Parts: sequence; structure tokens; C-alpha cells
Amino acid sequence: MPSQPRLGLIAGNGKFPFLVLDAARAQGLDVVVAAIKEETFPEIESRGAAAVHWLSLGELSKLIETFKREGVARAVMAGQVKHKQIFSGIRPDWRLAKLLLSLGTRNTDSLLGAIAKVLADEGITLENSTSLLEPLLAKAGVLTQRTPSEQEVKDIAYGRALARHLAQYDIGQTVVVAQAACVAVEAMEGTDAAIERAGQIMASLSCAPPTLSRALTVVKIAKPNQDMRFDVPVIGVKTIEGMKNAGATCLALDAEKCLLLDGDAIPRAADAAGIAIVAD
Repeated sequence: MPSQPRLGLIAGNGKFPFLVLDAARAQGLDVVVAAIKEETFPEIESRGAAAVHWLSLGELSKLIETFKREGVARAVMAGQVKHKQIFSGIRPDWRLAKLLLSLGTRNTDSLLGAIAKVLADEGITLENSTSLLEPLLAKAGVLTQRTPSEQEVKDIAYGRALARHLAQYDIGQTVVVAQAACVAVEAMEGTDAAIERAGQIMASLSCAPPTLSRALTVVKIAKPNQDMRFDVPVIGVKTIEGMKNAGATCLALDAEKCLLLDGDAIPRAADAAGIAIVAD
């Protein structure tokens, strides 16, 4: 076992785990990666981690054993694990199976919260996933050259109220609206798929009388009492590309609660697409 404590990284898919790993190494930390076979990009092997261990999504006992053997006493979760994957595609070991049976509700918050408690009971503290990435959190204000229009401001207010009501039930963190009409709500499919579906719905109305604006506003919020250890809202350039394809013209975020995975490239992409981004 190493003499110095190490940081554990439970890595899902996307860029988020790579950003955490790079930031931790820049601070001189040794990082032990628990890479999820069903989710993590294979390139994680070449990013300078002290060790990379590949685990299946249901292997909670193996995760604990690996971290203990590697001298990990604190860890972070970073990267998406598809919600439908959690509840369909895994073969839980005895520890995870017992935990799943104990859940009162089958949502992401309850599952990850229970996993965090199991880790804590084993001497492994789960820390905020954004603790190493504070500069990438969305700052309050308009982040793009274009400010939201009067109609977009109204849609943001409606979308926030709707999203906050839904988020308290852990249904999803994103809603897509047009002229105060709800077009799509995120559930297990994820943000990008919800935006794509909203675009498809609006395209299907193209032959109808134009009683509803085709310009969509996307509102992505943090949950009430958002636990910054996991399931933190994130957007990237890919989100902006999806919005452009769907005909969305405005994106509203929660300031200091949403991670901008591609940094300044996100508002640049939005400016090029004529999309307004505001954080509040």
C-alpha cells in the first residue's frame, strides 16, 4: 500500500473525469482511477494516473477493495453514468444488490447518496466533484455577446419554475420551452436527447399554423439542495451544437452550480450560432 494518501477518481463517460484528473495532477496529487467499463473512455489510460483499474458498474465491493488496497481515503465521482444504464444494464454484486433493495425510491440521488454512505462507512470520503474545477463553474450574468430577448426572458422564468418543481422529484434537470409552452422534459435519456427530441417535436409542427414560436429555450438547473459530490449539471460545446440543430436560441443555467466542460469555447460556439447563454 502506498505511504501517502491518494485521491480516488470514479470515472464515468465524457470529458469531466479527464479535467479532474489533469487538475489533480497539476496540484501534485497521485490519482487512482476506478474506470467504469461500460462508460469511461479508454483514453483515461494515457493521462498519467498513478493507477487505472477497470470495474463494471455493479462491482461496489471491488471498488472499495481497490481503493483500500491503493491507499485511497478520499475520492470524487466525475463523468456521466447513463441513468438507464444504472437501472437496466448492470449485474450488481451482493453489496450493491443489498443497497438497491434498501432504496425507498429508485432515482439517481438516492442511489448515489447510498453509495457515498457505504464508502464513508469504509473510510473513503466522497468529496465535491467540482472542488478542483472551480474556474469552470458558470459565473452569474450573460455569458455571450447576445442577451436574451424579451420572449426568451419570459421563457427562462417559466422554465426555471417548471424545472425546479420537477427536479425536487429527481426527474431531470433540463426543460425545453417555447413561448411558455413546455416542449420537452429531461428524464433518463439525458439532456442532449431531450433537446434533440424537442427539435423533432417542433419540426413535426412545421405544417401547422404558426401559433407557436419555433425558437426553443433550454433551461438546465441544479436540483434543490444540489449535492455537488455527484450528478452535477454540465454542458459542453456538444450541448450548443445540439441546440443549434434543434432550433434552440437560448440557454439558461444556475450560476456556480453548472460546469462548463469546454470553458470559453462554449460561449464562443454559442456566439457563432446566435445562441444566448445566461446564468443566474
